Amino acid sequence: MQAHLRRIAALLVRLDADVVALQEIDQDSRWAGNFDHLEYLRQQAGYPFALHGVTTRRTGLFNLCYGNAFLSRHALEEGEAVAFGSRTVGEKGFLFVETVLGGRRIPLINLHLHYGSRTARLRQVGQVFRYLENRHNTRAPFWDVPPIVCGDFNTSGKASDAAAGLLADLEHFAVYALHPENGRTFPSPLPARALDFVLVPAGLEVTRCEVVRSWLSDHRPVLAEIHLG
Repeated sequence: MQAHLRRIAALLVRLDADVVALQEIDQDSRWAGNFDHLEYLRQQAGYPFALHGVTTRRTGLFNLCYGNAFLSRHALEEGEAVAFGSRTVGEKGFLFVETVLGGRRIPLINLHLHYGSRTARLRQVGQVFRYLENRHNTRAPFWDVPPIVCGDFNTSGKASDAAAGLLADLEHFAVYALHPENGRTFPSPLPARALDFVLVPAGLEVTRCEVVRSWLSDHRPVLAEIHLG
């Protein structure tokens, strides 16, 4: 397990991203060796900051503890994890955080949506949007841009499904664009579907966004270079 995480860390070092969004990362799970995978990655990849948003937690003989996470070269503030439900196995959710990049305070959402149900995904992005509305009411004076949203949507961005629905909802804050425009992320050996996206508000320039050729997870990673102006 640690050898595989070291390979992931080596990829992160090569990609050299300021902020890394991860889904389904274990903190203390029997099936994954009962150790903190995020902290191990943080140390191996040389990131000074990390935040784990646990969305699935189960105690007992077959303990589980995992969720979404951020690694960052910059301090992570206002962090909050939200689970979509209360299941003790397989629960999805999202992680909110704020960070300061280039002197600008940027709110970020890292989400992971239901893999099998369009109805569930639409309900979940509704939860994300309502959360952002509430955050906007209290934190918008401190933000320099509207939230950047990224993660595993488990659906195409072109269908009348969760990614397109959230993209429309976010117009409450600004005009948004979905990236990458091309490229498939799942399954990683021979990808046939685009499931992983970054939603970027107007005012931020995406100078490059690509699907990274990698087999270290069941999804290929997405790398986005965003110019903050």
